[in-house]
Amino acid sequence: MGETILAGSALLSIFHALIPSHWLPILAIGRQENWTSRRVLWVTFLAGLAHVLSTVLLGSALAAIGGVLAARIDVFAYWMAPVLLIALGAFYIYRHYYHHHFHLHTQNLSWGVVTTLMVAMFFSPCLEIEGYFLSAGQFGWRFVVLLSVLYGLLSITGMLVWVTLAMQGLKRINWHRWEHNAGLITGVTLILSGFALFFID
Repeated sequence: MGETILAGSALLSIFHALIPSHWLPILAIGRQENWTSRRVLWVTFLAGLAHVLSTVLLGSALAAIGGVLAARIDVFAYWMAPVLLIALGAFYIYRHYYHHHFHLHTQNLSWGVVTTLMVAMFFSPCLEIEGYFLSAGQFGWRFVVLLSVLYGLLSITGMLVWVTLAMQGLKRINWHRWEHNAGLITGVTLILSGFALFFID
């Protein structure tokens, strides 16, 4: 069961690192401000770190709730946790058809660009991953830390890889279409993870 949670969260972490709104604005600002490639990557790292930090903080609170539920309600691990993931997945699929995802705009960022980016990313935690944190609470804090590290490494590394590729000329990909389908892919991933928890003990 723990392996299913880790696998699902890893897939979601990798996918979310590819979402253009997480890193494309940094490229746009870097071009506008004439940043070097090294500075673009450094700012991407800082923005990703802020995003991961807020996600893990919120996730830790949810993990604590999940741990209490698992200790007091025996059915949580076998029924509620999978249902929560499936329900969250259904929500993201529903929202996909009515819109939308976090968009970071680049206007009015001439002062304090890096700080602004970090604050914007901090206040837009990855809510999609939080269902995994809630489910992870039943396995204890070592498991939650493992999940946090896995999420953080995959998210930040993914952002850095895609920024690097984009700077090297990856311009023909239809980023709008990719981002437009983000909710659908997220929802399917969450639902599959939830069903997997039902059948994998």
